[in-house]
Amino acid sequence: MECVSFPLRVLFASVFLLSVYHQSVGGRYRNLKGCQECDIEKRYGPPQHIINKLGSDASLVVDQSEQATSVSPLKLKRQKLRQRRREKLITELINMNDGANLETHEAAIKHSKEFNIITKGTFSIWRKEYRNPNSNFILKLIKDQIIMAKVYASIAHSLNRMDIYDSMYKHIRESRLAIEDASSDTDLQQGTLEHAKAMGHALSFAKDLFYNCDMVSRKLRAMIQSAETSIHAAKKHSTFLIQHAAKTVPNLLHCLPLQLTTDYYLHGYNSKLLEDESKLTNPALYHYAIFSDNVLATSVVVNSTLVHANDPEKHVFHIVTDRLNFAAMRMWFILHPPGLATIEVQNIEEFKWLNSSYCAVLRQLQSDRIKEYYFKADHPSSLSAENENLKYRNPKYLSMLNHLRFYMPEVYPKLDKILFLDDDIVVQKDLTPLWSLDMKGMVNGAVETCKESFHRFDTYLNFSNPKISKNFDPQACGWAFGMNIFDLKEWKRCNITGIYHYWQDLNVERTLWKLGSLPPGLITFYNLTYPLDRRWHVLGLGYDPAVNPIEIENAAVVHYNGNFKPWLDLAITKYKSHWSRFVNMDDHYIKLCSFSQ
Repeated sequence: MECVSFPLRVLFASVFLLSVYHQSVGGRYRNLKGCQECDIEKRYGPPQHIINKLGSDASLVVDQSEQATSVSPLKLKRQKLRQRRREKLITELINMNDGANLETHEAAIKHSKEFNIITKGTFSIWRKEYRNPNSNFILKLIKDQIIMAKVYASIAHSLNRMDIYDSMYKHIRESRLAIEDASSDTDLQQGTLEHAKAMGHALSFAKDLFYNCDMVSRKLRAMIQSAETSIHAAKKHSTFLIQHAAKTVPNLLHCLPLQLTTDYYLHGYNSKLLEDESKLTNPALYHYAIFSDNVLATSVVVNSTLVHANDPEKHVFHIVTDRLNFAAMRMWFILHPPGLATIEVQNIEEFKWLNSSYCAVLRQLQSDRIKEYYFKADHPSSLSAENENLKYRNPKYLSMLNHLRFYMPEVYPKLDKILFLDDDIVVQKDLTPLWSLDMKGMVNGAVETCKESFHRFDTYLNFSNPKISKNFDPQACGWAFGMNIFDLKEWKRCNITGIYHYWQDLNVERTLWKLGSLPPGLITFYNLTYPLDRRWHVLGLGYDPAVNPIEIENAAVVHYNGNFKPWLDLAITKYKSHWSRFVNMDDHYIKLCSFSQ
């Protein structure tokens, strides 16, 4: 078909030009055809015999092509239809007069005026409204210059051009002094641009002398590798320092229990009864369990709960602490009674049933290997082991206060339901509706923490171990400790503590999980956890600076899970006020220990 289409294209193009520019090309018809009606043609267009001639020429070409090639009848019919359309178009173009041209032109102008040429979101860096007063263009330029100066300095040193080497490092020092700690161009000192220009001239000179693409790329790759090594070392060092700070009790926080303990025994408070025993075992009341060795944090949990509680006289707080902080905890609540609510403070050492023959964690604690693993985490040999995360090496994960949550029926045998609260939470709403919640036969009511692919079982458990992979779904949704409503009747029926013991015994070599109480909790309450509405418990205030403020405001409980606890200097500043407003800074003991917000 190429032999047909090419002459036709030439023919149609010629006719189109004749029709549009007939005033200027009328003479061409006279020369080509010998037409005697040129005057008429100029006025009314080319004569009909020319149109017929052009059409017949086109038909001749098609006929010749049909003879040259054998085509199907359907294809031949299509070709004839196309040919007729082309002839019609040629005729219309040739017969179009000036008036029609003018009319078409005016219609096009009118139509173009109706176009909406405004494009929403158009952006141009040169428009005034998009100029950023905090632009860091110059700052970025200087930083890039410093990088290239290091490259050329290294090349100069390898070629023994010490003059260029010294010049490059001189400009590097000047540029670093010029930018200092600037984060944008507005922070730059006066004259910084002159330093950038001088550096530019020096780099241009060095480029003329030394530029070699392969050599420069090798130097840049070496610099990237060195920077990555430095970043890795800095991250490792930072992780160690954060973990060390998180598990170290600040001096000021240590002062409070010391002062309270001293006065507890000095003034004879050890013989004073704190609790109303008639309420301690009444299942019709609202019972809370708090296991903590932090006096101030526990007081915030109790205060924030009672501020928002309906019928405070029906609320009973069961606090369990260790032997060192028992006197301080009792002394605090003797001096700061919770109004109409009831407080019980117990010493975990007095739970005689909690011994190594019954408790798997206590048996593990007696193992020399476990002691070495947890209590020598600060040793240089431990720090050099990159295959294990330092947060798994914290002795708090073997504290019995951390594992007492798995023995609720043993601690509170006469209760039907109890709300477990961690000591790093703040209550912002009344929690009593949780006791009337229908948990559908589940043991544990908790807020799920999985979002997309995060915080699912495979995050916490070792699914390469067949004992885990055969019994659990790696995509099962994780949930949070910190605010959990436990149905103790269902707990006893399902023998939850027995399940916990079974899996703790299997994990004696730490092959199933590493981190303390949440992984065994996920296993123990697998398929026995009722998901609560997320508004009951919002997490992340101890590690995530991007928690949604609206979620925090609407939460019944906010949780400072993570290393940045609100009583530490590490705390995220914008979250600290939620906690500190429940601390009375005018309190005698707090003033004595010089606590500050």
